[in-house]
Parts: sequence; structure tokens; C-alpha cells
Amino acid sequence: MQVSRHHVKRRASQGTLEGSARQRIVAGAQCHFFAHGFRGVTMDDLAEELGMSKKTLYANFRSKTALLEAVLVDKFHRADADLGQVTSGGLPDIVSTVRQLLACLQRHLQEIQPPFVRDMHRNAPEMFKSIQGSRRKLVERHFGKVLTEGRRKGIIRKDIPTGLMIEILLGTIDSIINPAKIVELDVTPDTALSTILTIFFHGVIAERNRSKP
Repeated sequence: MQVSRHHVKRRASQGTLEGSARQRIVAGAQCHFFAHGFRGVTMDDLAEELGMSKKTLYANFRSKTALLEAVLVDKFHRADADLGQVTSGGLPDIVSTVRQLLACLQRHLQEIQPPFVRDMHRNAPEMFKSIQGSRRKLVERHFGKVLTEGRRKGIIRKDIPTGLMIEILLGTIDSIINPAKIVELDVTPDTALSTILTIFFHGVIAERNRSKP
């Protein structure tokens, strides 16, 4: 996915209608960082692309690292809110809910391209570990809720403990959604995660429900 300078400016300008300069900066930086990585972009570059003074940019974020942290916090908050919306309706149809969770995660990961993942691994290893921790919490919270309710309704297998299912899922995600493996497999993060989740849920669905699309 390519994000042009015009797109970055357009998204940032839209933010002026919704919030502060800080929100504009986070939105614009998110587009640029996720598509192209953050190692090569300077704060001066961002100020120019966002159409604001360097003084305004630095008044909100003292460094590129501080801005990166805000970008990641915003990303996880949005993902958490969207996933929570999917699982907030009482889960009347577990299979349908799984599809919606998959679509939601894929939509969020489509923004994140391999250059960003590589830069995180090389230049911000501690922050990369923090991302893995936040990802774990999202999976445990939202997929754990679906698995528990699915077991209660007999849709999810009861011969495998929910905790073990979660650990298998997280272990697979951690082993594949990392810079080296993404490059080796020549896939994008969203494609890799979508495949992992599809295979995982086909395995945990009770046999009598596997014929459902």
C-alpha cells in the first residue's frame, strides 16, 4: 500500500475538523510511518508535509520517538475499540463474530507495511516488545471472549482448554508476524495474520459446526 504526500496532508487536514494539532500530527505520522517506515523521515519532513511550523510540531512531541509512541498508542486504542464493538452484541452467532473479528484485524493491519515492522525491530526493539505485549492483551481479551462463549454454546471444541487455544494462537502470531519471517515469506502482516486466524479457527470449531461457511 502506497501513501502519497497528498494523502498524508489530506488525512491530516481532515483531523482539523475533529481535534487538536496533536491529533493532526498523530494521524499524519501514522500514515507515513506505517506505509514507509519511520527511520528515514525526520520531524522537519513531517512538519512540512503536515503544513505546520516545526515549532508547533515540537511543542506537541519533543522527539520522533515520543511521536512514534503516540502513534502506537492511538493505533491500539482504535483497534481495541473496533474489536470491542464486534464482540459487544452478546455473540449470538459465534461463526459470524469470528468473521467480523478477522475482517476488523485485517483492516487495521492493512495500514502496516513491512518497512515499518523492520524499522521497529532494528531501531526500537523495546517498543517492538511493547507492541507484542499490547497485541497479546487484544487477543486475550477479544478472542478469549469469543472462545469462551463458543465453548459454552458447543460451537468451539471443549476438549482443548481455552487458555491453551489462546497460547497456541499467540505463539503462532509471534513466530510469524515478525520482521525476519515477514521478509522470508514475502507476505504482508495482514495477509499473514488472516491466514493464521483462518487456520486456527477451523481447528477450534467443533466438528459438527465446521460445515458452516
